Amino acid sequence: MDVAQRTLDLAHQNVAEGGRPFATVIVKDGEILAESPNKVAQTGDPTAHAEILAIREACTKLGTEHLTGVTIHVLAHPCPMCLGALYYCSPNEVVFLTTRDAYEPHYVDDRKYFELATFYDEFAKPWNERRLPMRYEPRAAAVDVYRFWQERNGGRRYVADAPTAH
Repeated sequence: MDVAQRTLDLAHQNVAEGGRPFATVIVKDGEILAESPNKVAQTGDPTAHAEILAIREACTKLGTEHLTGVTIHVLAHPCPMCLGALYYCSPNEVVFLTTRDAYEPHYVDDRKYFELATFYDEFAKPWNERRLPMRYEPRAAAVDVYRFWQERNGGRRYVADAPTAH
């Protein structure tokens, strides 16, 4: 099975059908567990990126939020939203087939507050210095929700069975 070619084929088919040029294939034990093209154009959902949709499908099939033991193949280096999701689901490896620099002469997806070239610098700023207007409205009761969660989970602060760096 040529997973890279399957990823390319999904992305190409998606473009042919009016979608955007991205796709993801998730493999576990040598078999395709989940796959998806980017469906933002088709759904009007800005979170319908290929990685997000494939991760949702794989997690549903496995009945877990942890994708340990899988390799995730993506057409291009992930955007920050997808990169965050990839870190969060803890796959064994992510394989990408092209870089933003390589595809930039053919596709650009900059937005009002989000430009790939500057996003990581923007993200590193304190919340009140970012381009995206944000406002902090402190409520003591907000912490009570987390306290309640901890109580309901036997005093643990961490999600049970989550792969951790420790």
